[in-house]
Amino acid sequence: MSDPIIQLVNVQKSFKGGERQELLVLQDVNFYLNEGEVVAILGKSGSGKSTLLRIIAGLIPPSNGTVYYRGQPVVGPVRGMSMVFQSFALLPWLTVLQNVELGLEALGIDRQERRERALKAIDMIGLDGFESAYPKELSGGMRQRVGFARALVVDPDVLLMDEPFSALDVLTADNLKSDLLDLWESKKTGLHGILFVTHNIEEAVLLADRIIVFNSNPGSIRADLRLTLAHPRSDIDPRFRNQVDRVYTLMTTLPQQEEKLREGMVPEHVTIDIGYRLPDANVAEITGLLETLNAPEHNGKMDLPDVADILSLNIDDLFPLTELLDILHFAKVSKGDITITQEGRAFVEADILERKKIFSEHLKKYVPLARHIYAQLTHHPRHRALEEHFLSLLEDYLSEEEAERVLHTVIEWGRYAELFAYDYNSGVLSLENPG
Repeated sequence: MSDPIIQLVNVQKSFKGGERQELLVLQDVNFYLNEGEVVAILGKSGSGKSTLLRIIAGLIPPSNGTVYYRGQPVVGPVRGMSMVFQSFALLPWLTVLQNVELGLEALGIDRQERRERALKAIDMIGLDGFESAYPKELSGGMRQRVGFARALVVDPDVLLMDEPFSALDVLTADNLKSDLLDLWESKKTGLHGILFVTHNIEEAVLLADRIIVFNSNPGSIRADLRLTLAHPRSDIDPRFRNQVDRVYTLMTTLPQQEEKLREGMVPEHVTIDIGYRLPDANVAEITGLLETLNAPEHNGKMDLPDVADILSLNIDDLFPLTELLDILHFAKVSKGDITITQEGRAFVEADILERKKIFSEHLKKYVPLARHIYAQLTHHPRHRALEEHFLSLLEDYLSEEEAERVLHTVIEWGRYAELFAYDYNSGVLSLENPG
């Protein structure tokens, strides 16, 4: 095998997270992109995927480690790499043709060659006839095609893409993905590799030869999966669904649970500590998911891809819900499936007041932060405490922003359960009834 086009060696990235700590976003990332490969970097929001792509492109430096392109360290933007962003980032006062020519102009290409190459790229990406149109005249899909044309017109060696389809509707995105695959397989471009970031599992399985699955907090590589399915791939092919299930299983299994899975055992429920980065999920959403699971047609168990499809959720919406249900012992997530527990069934079949009581008991039992807040309020002479007291505690584990998000998430859960009350204006938590 020839040397990789891109290689990452021990890449790490930290950002200043306030006075108390640095925020570690990426930790010890090692991987490569070989000649002729399409590689997807797949992970939840906040896992550092987009940061990594910008490091590879030379737009921001790593804190530690090295990125190599064709054997040379990347210390700034590289001539052989082009990038397509999630936002269309077109200049509204320029026509399609002028927007596509921008990169060539920056490279010092003369006007006649710029025009010829831009027209060729516009034709190749399916926008022939719109050369003189302005961005405001174009649909979202057409604007993103301009972004692709602008990236391809400089004849890149590697195409980097940061969630390029996420701002598009489903049909438009599917059309653009199909056209991109046709371009890649027809070798009409000079591309030798494609590396793209996504949080859409089906998209990664549809397009990629390899999928790099990312852990979160900090971002690190969980798995490197090779796909051998021939193109074109169909999402109704059982082999395609098997690969999707495989990725769902990885992304919903904690590293400490993997050994039990390998031994054919069902992992225990997620156990957390007081500084755990709790999922951003609300009670109404998890109740809706439990009701779906408990419906007669599902009999308490569903494949996660089916849940995502039925409820129209992407993984950034779905996984926080499934994680919270697992933490609270209302459902069990294993091998790409979610199964309601007896406690979850009791919760969803109860009336409103009984639900609150069950939720309160599970919060105190399984969420250490909620239990700590309740204990502090119980032992305080006036049964009151300022939220800053708990924020200070969380900032020993989390960034200031995350500490605030986690605390307010738990406060919402606690208020629903009538475990404690909260006054927004004063920032006071108490055991008093909200009324």
